Amino acid sequence: MASNDSVSMLSDFLHMNSSDQEFSYANNSSVQEYVITKVQSILKETIKEIANLDGFPACFNIADLGCSSGPNILSVISNIIDEIREVCKQKKRKAPQLQICLNDLFGNDFNSIFKSLPMFYAKYNIAKEDNGGRCFISAVPGSFYGRLFITTSMHFFYSSSSLHWLSQVPKGLENNELNIYMAKTSSPTVFELYRKQFQKDFTMFLESRSSEIINGGHMVLTLAGRRTVDPCSNDISILLSLLANSLVDMAAEGLVRESEIHSFNLPMYTPYIDEVTDIIHRQGSFSLDVVESFDVYFDQRDAPMKVSDEPSHGKKVASIIRAGFELTNFGTSAMDMLFSKFAKYVDKYMSPAKTKHFSIVISLTKI
Repeated sequence: MASNDSVSMLSDFLHMNSSDQEFSYANNSSVQEYVITKVQSILKETIKEIANLDGFPACFNIADLGCSSGPNILSVISNIIDEIREVCKQKKRKAPQLQICLNDLFGNDFNSIFKSLPMFYAKYNIAKEDNGGRCFISAVPGSFYGRLFITTSMHFFYSSSSLHWLSQVPKGLENNELNIYMAKTSSPTVFELYRKQFQKDFTMFLESRSSEIINGGHMVLTLAGRRTVDPCSNDISILLSLLANSLVDMAAEGLVRESEIHSFNLPMYTPYIDEVTDIIHRQGSFSLDVVESFDVYFDQRDAPMKVSDEPSHGKKVASIIRAGFELTNFGTSAMDMLFSKFAKYVDKYMSPAKTKHFSIVISLTKI
């Protein structure tokens, strides 16, 4: 499990951009928004299954793990609330009260979420004499690669586009040279260290949730992954290689030190589907109900689109990647130059038809 100190250091140099910035996650999270819409049907079926089996308790406890900040969060919560109320209406049952916990690392911009709550409560907490169906939202900061909630206190966990982030940079990556992630020029040792870190982290995630959720409780999780065994086969790996090239160019120009690139690697891993399912089976606390996958294009929704003149495809992709993390250990003043170079690389080597990432969605039930 990642310690509080290691989580703090990780969030110091790698974090979502806060919501009041031009390159903020809130303003550049269309990819994550699309992932949410694609998972909606599985979310609905899971909620219907809960209602059909045992029904809802008087207070239904839900957590959104790795919620980040921006409009997507309350959109997810709204979808869950709407579906629960609709199911209860169809079955002519009283809707449960909802305790909704939003989780992310300590440095997350929870305040921007709280500022949106008055309007949210005005819509969903319409006064009722019996208080049925009211929702109450709170924040639970901390790493989801460890315990967050009281034992057997939770009924439903949801996480979207978060579990590909590792608890820490794998130890022993000193030989990854001028790469910042798994690349074609990385040694087999690098691939194995990343794989083992994901295996350790995802196992800890499942063990922690197993302690916190009731028997029969459910989880719906999505994360970035890859279609094939080859860890360098997906577009995320290719894009991050182009980002590394941009850093190397800046080192040649004296804007960053080459030694800084040698010592930097990203704490993320895009697993092959079989890796995810194998860990679930080995850990043994959850039955695997649904496994699906889909592509998400960076530049649009369901299918490739024509290259637009303004902004360029590269600039769009650079904004999305930059919103996900700021490499502040290279200095905040270098970020504009870095992502400008990166955008040019994307325009040169990638196209809207190819620039995508592969998402895995799973639905689990606590055994």
